[in-house]
Amino acid sequence: MKRVAGVVRRVWAYVCAAPGTYVWLFVLGLNTLALTRMSPRYKHWWLETHSTNLVELSHHPVKVLISSAFWTQTPSFFFWFVVFNIFLVPVERRIGTGRWLAVVALAHVGATLISEGTVRLLIDAGLDSRSEAFTLDIGVSYGVSGGVGVLVWLIARPWRWWYLGVATVFYLLLLAAGTDYTNLGHLCAFLIGVACRPLARARVRGGLDPGKVWNDVRQRVGKTQG
Repeated sequence: MKRVAGVVRRVWAYVCAAPGTYVWLFVLGLNTLALTRMSPRYKHWWLETHSTNLVELSHHPVKVLISSAFWTQTPSFFFWFVVFNIFLVPVERRIGTGRWLAVVALAHVGATLISEGTVRLLIDAGLDSRSEAFTLDIGVSYGVSGGVGVLVWLIARPWRWWYLGVATVFYLLLLAAGTDYTNLGHLCAFLIGVACRPLARARVRGGLDPGKVWNDVRQRVGKTQG
């Protein structure tokens, strides 16, 4: 029982070190469960009313900019649980909840306005269909992409530059492969996160070192086998 209690305490301490991430994840989990219980017709209507497409932004901008960050088009809680723990937890633990929230909010709002602004310009210029004004644009991915971006400055050199290069190529490939404007938003959100370097530099002491982490894991595995 003592061992179980010790594990519970460590898990709780880990969660409490990134409260914003886990509150967001908890709400996302509840909403994902709700989506699985909705009929397809009602689910589409519900997501449409919480989407940051041009129609909803023109009528309820504040509401949809906030609510869209707590829903996903497809139930995928396990995927986001893994992604949140890989990218957002380290960011919040190292720069604090307030700065973490600032990065996530800037990325989410900024990328939404840029991508939907692009849609508006293309529609007005007659280069795209007016139906694009009704396209669903909802989910946590813009905020997460901002976290992916700012994480660059929390990683020790030279790993930082490898991470930046791989992440940049990933988002460029997404943009090239995309059939809508969502992946433009993903790239913009990532770049907004990268641009948030001052928020990271103000609080970080040392950087995450993947090489050191790998060596520590190898040593622990060696001790266990020994």
